[in-house]
Amino acid sequence: MPKSNTSWPFRWDLLLRYRFIETIALWEGRLTTRHLCDTFGIGRQQASKDINNYLREVGPDNLVYDKYLKGYKPTPEFKPRVTLGLADEYLHLMARNNELSNMFESLALNVANVEVLSVPVRDVKPDVLRPIMQAARQQKRLEVDYVSLSNPDREGRIIVPHTLVYTGLRWHVRAWCEKNQEYRDFVLSRFRDIPEIMDESPHGMAQYHYWNTSVTIRIVPHPRLNRAQQDVVEVDYGMEQGALEITTRGKLVPYALKLLHVDLEEELQDPTAQQIVVHNRDEIKPWLFG
Repeated sequence: MPKSNTSWPFRWDLLLRYRFIETIALWEGRLTTRHLCDTFGIGRQQASKDINNYLREVGPDNLVYDKYLKGYKPTPEFKPRVTLGLADEYLHLMARNNELSNMFESLALNVANVEVLSVPVRDVKPDVLRPIMQAARQQKRLEVDYVSLSNPDREGRIIVPHTLVYTGLRWHVRAWCEKNQEYRDFVLSRFRDIPEIMDESPHGMAQYHYWNTSVTIRIVPHPRLNRAQQDVVEVDYGMEQGALEITTRGKLVPYALKLLHVDLEEELQDPTAQQIVVHNRDEIKPWLFG
């Protein structure tokens, strides 16, 4: 388990790169100097030095160079040294690798008088996530065992994953399902055993019109609030001219509404309980579940 950053004998920037090395190697199964160069804007020589220093100072038995992969892969004896070894670390890194806030989170800064509620960590194994990521990047079919609330007994399926999605509460993969002949969401923690990569598929992200369609959700203060209350809500949400516009992918509209705690069926209830409503209900209805 990572210690407080004050107890590490490394500079913050070096510790961040060591954590990146460990995370990519564990969850993608292949680490190259290119990963470090592209992410941190450093030269190939510095990237190679960082990897060698990691092997010497942090995890001597964690990585081995694979000539076939042309990169480093985790050894069977791999043990996280500067990370927790959780799927969430990799998934959030992928989702926020351009956000400064994620950099501070990765550095584990000790900030006083701040508390952040965390959602429960779902159990996702590296052996499950690696083939899902590989299949998504190569547009390949994937044979999986999957469980759900409607079918709690594991069921064999063939899917074609294209994108990992974080809803604010969980991670799932959007994928073409050959059984149902449509794109569906598959929760990462519900896969069983190791998925098997198969051949290429014509059902990728580029062919998915409804995924590639952008939809704008227009949020406004609840009309049953008085003018002074509406002013408070407008400032709370940073609204401009009385509205907040959120643009997302069409198939993510239901998740965006859940994240905002907006229930279209409850808009006529107590306005102090749900202080915002959707102004363009008719426009987004085609994108809702059901």
